[in-house]
Amino acid sequence: MMHRSPTLGTPLVTEMDERFRPEGVFERLANLPHVLWLDSARQGDTLGRYSFLMADPIEVIQAGPLQMEAALARLSELEKSFRLDNVAELPPFQGGAAGYFSYDLNRAFEKVPETRFNEFHLPLLSFGIYDWVAAWDHVQGKGWLFSTGFPEVDLEKRQSRAKAKADEVLGMFDCEAPRLEPAKPGRVIPANDLASCYACPEFPDVMSNFPKDDYLEAVRKSVEYIHSGDIFQVNLAQRLILEAKTSSPLLYLKLREKNPAPFAGYYDFGAGQIVSASPERFISVRDRTIESRPIKGTRRRSGRPELDMFWADELIRSKKDRAENVMIVDLLRNDLSRICRPESVEVTSLCGLETYQTVQHLVSIIVGELEDGVGVREILESIFPGGSITGAPKIRAMEIISELEPTARGPYCGSLGYIGFDGSIDWNILIRTVIASAGWWQFPVGGGIVADSDPLREYEETWHKALGLLHAVLDE
Repeated sequence: MMHRSPTLGTPLVTEMDERFRPEGVFERLANLPHVLWLDSARQGDTLGRYSFLMADPIEVIQAGPLQMEAALARLSELEKSFRLDNVAELPPFQGGAAGYFSYDLNRAFEKVPETRFNEFHLPLLSFGIYDWVAAWDHVQGKGWLFSTGFPEVDLEKRQSRAKAKADEVLGMFDCEAPRLEPAKPGRVIPANDLASCYACPEFPDVMSNFPKDDYLEAVRKSVEYIHSGDIFQVNLAQRLILEAKTSSPLLYLKLREKNPAPFAGYYDFGAGQIVSASPERFISVRDRTIESRPIKGTRRRSGRPELDMFWADELIRSKKDRAENVMIVDLLRNDLSRICRPESVEVTSLCGLETYQTVQHLVSIIVGELEDGVGVREILESIFPGGSITGAPKIRAMEIISELEPTARGPYCGSLGYIGFDGSIDWNILIRTVIASAGWWQFPVGGGIVADSDPLREYEETWHKALGLLHAVLDE
């Protein structure tokens, strides 16, 4: 974080009883306001090592277009006023701001046209300031409760409040789990008030904002833009939607079981809930080193190892998919160069294969060292939203998305994650994500369109990516 004041010490740390596992703690917290679970549902010793759960923040920062400047200014102010050192050798997030940035926040930084329909009008950003966090290291098989004592900043009062809060929270963990109540939808949008929806023959309960032929035509139009020199690539998505069937916490528990992902998460932001099985990290920041892991290139999985290996080999050898990935790597190298020390930006992995529950991806890794004075605001202005879900060049690609996609993306293709009191950051990209709001579950799915894209294959790829979500929302 930028312009840091002296630290105010470290959080109070309490090792948790091994009975307190993330799933059980989530069931006990799920009805609290602004509960947030940054969940490594797919666990590993590098990606998916840690999980974090928190609720009932001391402050909520939430904004639409008119409040955006004040909200971003408040986030920057908090970088200076609440600062703690991290306790070494423990999970990296030990308290701070956590929540989401919507894809539509792009209009705070660039002149991008509005989409034709925005029925849900969800906040452009929603963050809680969490004074305590329960954290697990899945490699060690241990969990800790971090309690900071904020908003008190006087040392003695802060330590006293941290102890009282830790006792209160651990007491909640030890209670019988309450029944998971259906999320309160508040305003319910009648079907007739939605943008035009079209039936999906394979899934009778699900509707799309594109009829199939129109999606194919939108891909053809994107290819024309590429051939005419407007862009090199654009990410195009169709929004799938169906009536909400159960409570959002139950949906999330089902999703993480059927489609576990390393950057998954659940967030109740009041006007709705984010239910995410994202496999993609947008950025992380540790000790002033920033890392991005763009995904481009996808093949489905069959459940048959031999066939999966064949498709993986085809993906690795695909010139089209590698070109798609390399374009976004170049875009991110350019974006990161605006905020990193000269010559520090490098690609440490190009088009590596990663395998998930229903698909296989090509993933690259770009790192750089942040310049002095660069904080959250400067990072957002330089690199948000992630290039893998816009296309390149980014601004023109976003203009084309506004033209071709009928409905606002909302949190989809934005980011969910945290900004720690110690200056660390970890944000995912909100793909493979259900947004529950106003009585509906919406879950857009898309892909990168390049010069030699085949419209039918691009359309089929969106359904491959939807499979994990469909298993959960349709309870298959």
